[in-house]
Amino acid sequence: MSLGARQAGFEVVAGLDTDPIAIQTYQRNFGAERGRLADLASLEPRAFARSVGLRRGELDLLIGGPPCQGFSKNVPRAQRTHEDPRNLLVQRFLTFVEFLRPRAIIMENVAEMKNGFGGAFSSEIAERLGAAGYAVEARVLRASEHGVPQQRRRAFFIGRRDSTRPFPALPAQAPVTVRDAIGDLPPLAHGEGSDETEYADPPATPYQIGMRAGSSLLRDHVARSLRPTQAARLASIGPGQGLRDLPDALRPRSGYSGAYGRLTWEAPAPTITRWVFHPGSGRYGHPRDPRVITIREAARLQSFPDSFTFCGSYIQKAHQVGNAVPPLLMRALAVEMARLLAGDRGPGRTVSPLPPGQAAPAGRG
Repeated sequence: MSLGARQAGFEVVAGLDTDPIAIQTYQRNFGAERGRLADLASLEPRAFARSVGLRRGELDLLIGGPPCQGFSKNVPRAQRTHEDPRNLLVQRFLTFVEFLRPRAIIMENVAEMKNGFGGAFSSEIAERLGAAGYAVEARVLRASEHGVPQQRRRAFFIGRRDSTRPFPALPAQAPVTVRDAIGDLPPLAHGEGSDETEYADPPATPYQIGMRAGSSLLRDHVARSLRPTQAARLASIGPGQGLRDLPDALRPRSGYSGAYGRLTWEAPAPTITRWVFHPGSGRYGHPRDPRVITIREAARLQSFPDSFTFCGSYIQKAHQVGNAVPPLLMRALAVEMARLLAGDRGPGRTVSPLPPGQAAPAGRG
């Protein structure tokens, strides 16, 4: 979310998380002084504002993606409860909004949150923010309609202070396919690749050109080693095929409908999750090579530019990529939000969208 906001021209003031490896990644890409290891459940808004030199009402945009596991459809319905501790940071986010009083907010969660538990959380968000002077609107957006090569659906809650028109207009874009996104990256067998390598071929699509901007080396293009049975399963099927197409001798007794699936070149990818490193957890097989996609390929499908560096182990990087909001989806929202905020200020202020790696502050976020 921070990357998309920065690409839209916002100055990133700070980012908070309880995961030390994620904060290392944040500090690497946004500056050591901006990434802060902190728990919102115990951090007081007043102390945070003081630590970054913010006055109440000064912030243009507050963004957040509170944990979503308590809403996720990947959790059995019987285990989903309104009181799940993983849902309580949604309320804590609202506490920060009430104290900081930003001009606008963007909060993201899984699509199920919008109507989950009979709309209880959506109602609470609208009531609390309405009482604080915000107009609030929630929509479910599909990432593939906004420049991301992935069919990811997420709920976004938008609030604007002293406004009656909170959600910005978002023009749809033509779909970007898996080939458009990763077709230029070198072929690999499972177990091959290196942490840093040179590009083998020139970019062939506008998306590939954009992803390479500011990067001279290809990082994290490493194909994870597979067990013999895993490799045989992926090698036995073609692009677009999955669990139901496996030969009887190789088909597992049970699994997700998308397990051991391979991507197809000619369409956006399905949702990339934190389990992208495991072939039995989703459709993460490469469309040409019988292997799972690399961290860099997963990052491309999430719309992270190649210049963005991830810290940690292979699995820690996979979790960071899969848990993220696609930067280009956030950028689309932030560009239009910046225009609305500029209009609130009156004539004479313009905001220009920026390519990856560049930023000219349109506001503080």
